[in-house]
Amino acid sequence: MQVLGLKDTKGGDWSRLRSLQYASLYKEALARAVANAGAVLVAISIFSTHVNGVVLFLWSLAQLSVMLILVRIDRKFASLDSRPMLRSEFYGHMLAIGALAALWGFALLDFVPQGELVDHFALWAIVAMLVAGASATLNPAPASPALFAFMTGIAGTISFLVAGDWYFVAVCASFACIAVGSAVSTGRVHLAARIAEVGVAEKSEVVSLLLREHEANEADWLWQIDINRKVRSPSPRFAYALGRDRAAIEGVPLLRLIAGESPREAAEEEGLRQLAENLKRCENFSDLLVQVQLPDGHRWWQLSGAPIIDEKGNFRGFRGVGSDVTAQRDRDEKIAYLARYDTLSGLPNRLMLNEALGDALRYCEQWKTRCAFLMIDLDRFKSINDSLGHQMGDRLLAKVSQRLASVLGEGEMCGRLGGDEFAVVIRDAGKIGDVARLCEAIITSLSKPYNLDHHTLFIGASVGSAVGPRDGSTVETLMRNADLALYRAKDEGGNVHFSYVPSLHAEAEERRVLEGSLRRAIANNELQLNFQPVVDANSEDVVSFEALLRWNSCEHGMVSPAKFIPLAEDTRLIVPIGNWVLHNACREAAKWPSQVKIAVNVSGEQLLEPDFADEVVRALAESGLPPQRLEVEVTESVFLRDGRTARETLEKILALGCTVALDDFGTGYSSLGYLRSLRFSTIKVDRSFVLGASEGSQESVAIINAVVAMARSLNMTTTAEGVEDQEQARMIRDLGCNKIQGYYFGRPMAAEDARKLLRMKREAA
Repeated sequence: MQVLGLKDTKGGDWSRLRSLQYASLYKEALARAVANAGAVLVAISIFSTHVNGVVLFLWSLAQLSVMLILVRIDRKFASLDSRPMLRSEFYGHMLAIGALAALWGFALLDFVPQGELVDHFALWAIVAMLVAGASATLNPAPASPALFAFMTGIAGTISFLVAGDWYFVAVCASFACIAVGSAVSTGRVHLAARIAEVGVAEKSEVVSLLLREHEANEADWLWQIDINRKVRSPSPRFAYALGRDRAAIEGVPLLRLIAGESPREAAEEEGLRQLAENLKRCENFSDLLVQVQLPDGHRWWQLSGAPIIDEKGNFRGFRGVGSDVTAQRDRDEKIAYLARYDTLSGLPNRLMLNEALGDALRYCEQWKTRCAFLMIDLDRFKSINDSLGHQMGDRLLAKVSQRLASVLGEGEMCGRLGGDEFAVVIRDAGKIGDVARLCEAIITSLSKPYNLDHHTLFIGASVGSAVGPRDGSTVETLMRNADLALYRAKDEGGNVHFSYVPSLHAEAEERRVLEGSLRRAIANNELQLNFQPVVDANSEDVVSFEALLRWNSCEHGMVSPAKFIPLAEDTRLIVPIGNWVLHNACREAAKWPSQVKIAVNVSGEQLLEPDFADEVVRALAESGLPPQRLEVEVTESVFLRDGRTARETLEKILALGCTVALDDFGTGYSSLGYLRSLRFSTIKVDRSFVLGASEGSQESVAIINAVVAMARSLNMTTTAEGVEDQEQARMIRDLGCNKIQGYYFGRPMAAEDARKLLRMKREAA
């Protein structure tokens, strides 16, 4: 069925196979048409006196029409050598052949009964000749002659069956079966021959293409030496590769031509030594890489050769091919360099550091000593990158790389992990204190000012270290532990060195588990809001509450805000959590008297969200809380990361009618610039100054006085935090603060207790 084209092949190349079968049919199309026309004329002459003239005319006209259609179809097949055959073309040709066979079958069944017995045999002889002719001229496409023989065979068998000629029934049926089988068999042989012919042609074309490409590129050359290893009959390309005339290299030892006069390094000698050894042993060799010294410099050759053995078995020298692979080798070396070195700094990259650390650990295991791995992260680099641009940041990283390399000594390798992270591998850290001294030297060197394009830049460096095999016996473990130590150094404020201790791993695991629980806290309804009252310093009436977040975890119990708030900020979970606090605080405040405000702490991460002001609008709209009753509390740290974005977001919030309070004033990187550019309603004095003033610290008293005076001149109010007794409250009142917040007037309480406190105040009034 596949040969006939009635079933797809496993390779799915039906169209290609049909193109091979039908491509040559057009050559015999006209001959087939003439033969069939002759057969029609003979049939007409036989049956002209027995068959109705109209029927005979219509039958002849149908024969002519079908033959014209077949000729036109066959001629379209002339282009099949350059295109695949369509299934519509295949079935169209089969339909025309079937129509032609049907017309001859009609003649056998309709004309014969009207004629004589001899006419019957004559017509069958004509059809049999047509079947034979179809098998001969259509044998490349076996489906067509098989169909013609099958249909005419059935018609002929029926006609003899009706006439009662049982002998010719058997003869006719046998002839049809033989014709069909012969068509399939011949078609299979022809198809196999065509496939083989095309395969040979394709291979010949590929070989010719390769030869032409070889000739065009002139990549290889032939070389030959005698038993004394002297060059004989050098090819023009070989002489060209050496940069000499053919006559100048004739009879010169091959090794002398390759070695040149310049001294060689050990790595360069290896290929030449291997070549000499192979020539000495009379052994085959292939793809041997040899460095060749030429007058215009060194090149890399790839040589292959085989000994020449004459008919008597005697060694007569060597013959082989060679090619210049200098460009390929240079490219491979560049790729190898890029795979192991950082392109910006020129230092080893993470891959090479991993290999060096693995080698250091094996050295420690062999000699029972210690190695170390340092991870270095630049402090305040991002602010420089953001303000001066990435190009300036890249130049700064290059300077850092130079300083870092200058600090290190023998057996110490520094590299860049990526971004502003660097690392150092210390192969032998056996002496106590060496690691700490190197870390301090790195921090001191990297913290010195950098002068770039009239800019004086200051950064710091945080270093985390781990010692192997004490802190880890594998590369992955040692790097992870050094990273944990670096994380602790960053937590300590940066610009310090911290070495790994086992507790860091436990803290990291606890942090990981805590982060997973925190991600589920909102969905599990584990977050709660407490409210701490803020009172008027003179009347002691409650003027507002500060919303404070608490987390009662199902897995960990009550978790301190000092533990989970920094975790939420690091993982950016503070954004959805902060939005939850904002919405719930507004809903609760809407139940309070209209003169009581709600203060909500907002993280810097929230202010950097482009739609935070819209989130405030949604919280106010859903709760029905007037904007003037919402006070947003921020700390000075929000202006350090992206001051412009934070300022723009706060200005949108102020435009809504909300107020903004500055919390923990004076405890961070204080700047009076944002006090001038933003209309803060309140400055909150940190509890540390209140405690210091109560203990008699004149500095704390002076700071509070300065804050109060500044706030009064800027039409801002002041709130003192951390007031815990009556004496502190009196002192704060005397210093001029407008509002007071602390345990003396109320601890953080649940929403129901806050509402109860407000009812008691209202009833007392």
